[in-house]
Amino acid sequence: MFRPLLFCLPFIVTSASANKADVVDVSVRCDGDCSFDVTLKHDDSGWDHYADRWDVLAPDGTVLGTRVLYHPHVNEQPFTRSLGGVEIPADIKRVTLRGRDSLHGYGGVEKTVDLPGR
Repeated sequence: MFRPLLFCLPFIVTSASANKADVVDVSVRCDGDCSFDVTLKHDDSGWDHYADRWDVLAPDGTVLGTRVLYHPHVNEQPFTRSLGGVEIPADIKRVTLRGRDSLHGYGGVEKTVDLPGR
């Protein structure tokens, strides 16, 4: 009777431990150029596996800005880092933020936000 549950358990554990960098919050201000405060969640374990960057993407996937993260944030989760001076063409009304980690690359939760005043 419990075998189906036990059969599924390894798949549940595997997907929960995928451990990719998730964007959990975004704050954006635009006055000419745009500034972003992005909060990432990732179970950083040290120098071999940590959230190492986040990107601002145009709707067509073009990278408009990148915030490189130079060290692990093992005891600071989730954490927020900022990037200012991002030049975004006037015809772009919304952007997507994505995180990356040093082991898995991209693939975590992304957030799409409207740009204020556009």
